Amino acid sequence: MPTKTVTDDSFATDVLGADKPVLVDFWAEWCGPCRMIAPALEEISNSHGEQVTIVKLNIDENPETPGRYGVRGIPAMLLFKDGQPVAQKVGAAPRSQIQSWLEGSL
Repeated sequence: MPTKTVTDDSFATDVLGADKPVLVDFWAEWCGPCRMIAPALEEISNSHGEQVTIVKLNIDENPETPGRYGVRGIPAMLLFKDGQPVAQKVGAAPRSQIQSWLEGSL
């Protein structure tokens, strides 16, 4: 399943209230490394959609949520389980590294 866009307003429902783990990609339009990892996240979402939901949150349009979770650099990926952040990865990486990190954190 393709990645989904979340906002400050939908974060509580889409991420904190989700019934399965959610990987949140904090990104911005101007961030080159964010755009580099986007296709990898789409592929992982398509192959692991039953296990985890992957969502994207634009930090420029939604400044409240990144501040709440201490996101200082992007791209930043936070994995949430049962409404709590359980793992974090900051910076761009190849798909294989992102997938290994995610699978190890699930």
